[in-house]
Amino acid sequence: MAADLILTNATVYTVDSARPWATSVAIKDGRVVALDDDAQEATRVVDLGGAFVMPGLVDVHNHHALAGRAALFELTFGGEAGFDDILAAVRAWASRLGPDEWVVGGAWASTLVDTTSRESARRALDEAAGGRPVALMDDSRHNRWVSTRALELAGITKDTPDPDGGVIVRDQATGELTGVLLEAAGVPVERAVRESGAMTVEQHAAASRHGIGTLHSFGITAFQDAGVSVDILNALKTLDEAGDLHAWVVTSLLVNDPIFGFDPIGRPLMALGAQYRSAHHRPEFIKIFLDGVPPTRTAAFLEPYLPDEAHGACFHGATTMKPDELVGWLRDAAAAGFGAKIHCTGDAAVRATLDAVRTLRGEGFADTRFQVAHGQFVHPDDLARFGELGVAADISPFLWVPGVIPSAIANVLPAERSARMQPNRSLLDSGALVAGGSDWPVSESPNAWEGIQGLVTRQDPTGEFPGALWAEQAITLAEAVEAFTLSGAKAMGVDDVTGSLAVGKSADFIVLDRNPFETDIAEVHQTVVTQTWFAGEQVFQR
Repeated sequence: MAADLILTNATVYTVDSARPWATSVAIKDGRVVALDDDAQEATRVVDLGGAFVMPGLVDVHNHHALAGRAALFELTFGGEAGFDDILAAVRAWASRLGPDEWVVGGAWASTLVDTTSRESARRALDEAAGGRPVALMDDSRHNRWVSTRALELAGITKDTPDPDGGVIVRDQATGELTGVLLEAAGVPVERAVRESGAMTVEQHAAASRHGIGTLHSFGITAFQDAGVSVDILNALKTLDEAGDLHAWVVTSLLVNDPIFGFDPIGRPLMALGAQYRSAHHRPEFIKIFLDGVPPTRTAAFLEPYLPDEAHGACFHGATTMKPDELVGWLRDAAAAGFGAKIHCTGDAAVRATLDAVRTLRGEGFADTRFQVAHGQFVHPDDLARFGELGVAADISPFLWVPGVIPSAIANVLPAERSARMQPNRSLLDSGALVAGGSDWPVSESPNAWEGIQGLVTRQDPTGEFPGALWAEQAITLAEAVEAFTLSGAKAMGVDDVTGSLAVGKSADFIVLDRNPFETDIAEVHQTVVTQTWFAGEQVFQR
């Protein structure tokens, strides 16, 4: 039987240890049917002129719909924007709005948290926005800086107590609200934004479509969205039923929600998940936020943060759940067929997750997939437990090189601890499954090649931030590529269909402008995807 398509005269890196290299790929009905089979006949033959071909990239951690929404409907600025730059951007954006329309956007750098934590900063934001409601996310997407009008619409006053899992930051000199809302304190603002004019079904679909189109431009053909709403689930199903979902998508249903303000979450959302399953969409994980982020001291650590006036000298942060509650959620989810992605940025949260998984494995849940998301800090005693317990390390965002967020973390942790981030070499050597993610739009782009180069060099690919971050934890280029292909697919549970080029798998592949294995490692981040194919159909052309 003739193939639909044969790619010939290519340098094919399969990421399949049984057959790492090939020169041709034959495809039929969206699947790979042969490699290097000269006897194959085909309806169509494409000579790639020696171009480098590899499996479509896999992003184990992003927020595709939120990124699409930001690109289409929100004010955007990068982490390099200073305080005055942000005010200028707000002023320009607000000038096009009605008198009480929201300015929503981001993302301001974590290093600005001290600057924004002043009453005078809130008043400057009010002036820039002309009194309009403003909600700006930080680069972690966990925290907000909002205007006076936004506080009013959210019902937050000087007398409002801090919510569980959040902090309403007050000016230390005046006691007045600053507009900075950490973690769960920002949820009322998210709800106020939605009440002011929720996005339509068509806009949600457009946001997902735009996000996936951007991922295609970077060669990504499979991804896990790390926290979804019913609106996002519905958009994915709608796209797939219309034949417009050209990616393998795994979604994570929120158990707790300290940052997004989605409704429903938890058991009601888990009960709905199955109805959104489709050919290319698998709503198969839950998502638990077990702590926050280090720059705002909301991550949970085994040893204390640096002393400060607000927290003293012995503050460790805390997990969002007690051990029994965490085990209970994981047990209920596993019994219902869900894996779990657990957000852990501090080493105490990582340990609590590993302890909970040990309990679940002991109860017979041998095949349930568990992921520690981020895992920036792991105690040396816990490294080997990832492999022993079958817990995947979802290493994201690109925090294994110097940058804005590592700089912010260095402001709150002792130097010898802040410098020991992302022990990727140790994790691999101990037998852990290490899967690469972007956490886009926390990272400004989902370009895996920046992350891949950084995994090998532990240096900022752009050169903006000098030095190396814990250089001993560098991994090889082949290991880094596998982290963003087959290992990601395994962590997500889609390695049955994608992640490598092998007979029987989906014909998901990309064509590059260079062979990364023959490229100076300092230039790998410049790799460009010229074509992206999903299930044997071209979905992107540079």
